[in-house]
Amino acid sequence: KKVLHMDRNSYYGGESASITPLEDLYKRFNLPGTPPESMGRGRDWNVDLIPKFLMANGQLVKMLLYTEVTRYLDFKVIEGSFVYKGGKIYKVPSTEAEALASSLMGLFEKRRFRKFLVYVANFDENDPRTFEGVDPKKTTMRDVYKKFDLGQDVIDFTGHALALYRTDDYLDQPCQETINRIKLYSESLARYGKSPYLYPLYGLGELPQGFARLSAIYGGTYMLNKPIEEIVIENGKVVGVKSEGEVARCKQLICDPSYVSDRVTKVGQVIRVICILSHPIKNTNDANSCQIIIPQNQVNRKSDIYVCMISSAHNVAAQGKYIAIASTTVETADPEKEIKPALDLLEPIEQKFVSISDLFAPTDLGTESQIFISRTYDATTHFETTCDDIKDIYKRMMGSEFDFEEMKRKKNDIYGEEEQQ
Repeated sequence: KKVLHMDRNSYYGGESASITPLEDLYKRFNLPGTPPESMGRGRDWNVDLIPKFLMANGQLVKMLLYTEVTRYLDFKVIEGSFVYKGGKIYKVPSTEAEALASSLMGLFEKRRFRKFLVYVANFDENDPRTFEGVDPKKTTMRDVYKKFDLGQDVIDFTGHALALYRTDDYLDQPCQETINRIKLYSESLARYGKSPYLYPLYGLGELPQGFARLSAIYGGTYMLNKPIEEIVIENGKVVGVKSEGEVARCKQLICDPSYVSDRVTKVGQVIRVICILSHPIKNTNDANSCQIIIPQNQVNRKSDIYVCMISSAHNVAAQGKYIAIASTTVETADPEKEIKPALDLLEPIEQKFVSISDLFAPTDLGTESQIFISRTYDATTHFETTCDDIKDIYKRMMGSEFDFEEMKRKKNDIYGEEEQQ
């Protein structure tokens, strides 16, 4: 397909851009004045508007590898993943030794948890011998936890810090998906050891730029600063996009919800607070990057609260400065109060930038109109849900599933197996 990519913004990445220099972030959030001298050089900052990490073995890393966008990116491993329990944070154990030393669980609980992890690691949905009496499509996850006699605290951190569920709805659903999610976490962890998460140097804004460069190699055209005046529709079907008096004609259109307010519905809100700190987060062993998950049960909520922290080690902040971004799904009329447990962990905060965003989902799936609309970025701090959305759009556009293996085979045909390693 011939691709024309238009963006009304002057920077790449739309909603998920990294803002630089720091002065621009102050402007964007309408803060008076300019950043104080203590913040260092404005151009040393690349501040993500939407915090996300990449699961080392997850779908986005596969997409980046198979499309070769990785040529344009450098990644660093996030140093640790932490979970909140009873007002304190604990490192999510990343090795057996850590699990045995962890104060998250008592001695007997540790043994049972270890048994559970061994079970998950050996679980293979195509081999009933690994099920041990569990039916992956019928047995609920609640029953699997019961089978291993795991207590509430362990269930909390397994479901929310390992399987990365935002709510507890998963407990009463078939266990297959949860087991696969915990497997993904463990396999991602196995690749690097410190945590299962990766983050690109210079910020997440590098991802859309990498795709733009790759697209250019294959003849795609990219236009920034291009206002969209109208999506031109004939007989209920998209035929083009009007900008600055000209119409670019097309057979299919992909866009985010902000371009088609009449074809989307609001499904919730997310609050995100970007915090600039002059210190690492307490009780993280002075990590220069980490993730903290506050499971909803621990703070009497329905959805988890997330914190992502990165620093000058990732070329996103001035020397000695840290950026921590807290986010959660809004549940009440006072979102800032909801996110307070996370902000309390970050004090003292030098400067904060608060945003509350509406979440949209398409009401038009594009079957007739051939307009394919993405969902708004959610509160999760990894890209798995975003990748599910990408695959969903692909399927609606092409009529068939996106096939990772097929991409891999095509690459092998062109480059041979050796090049892949």
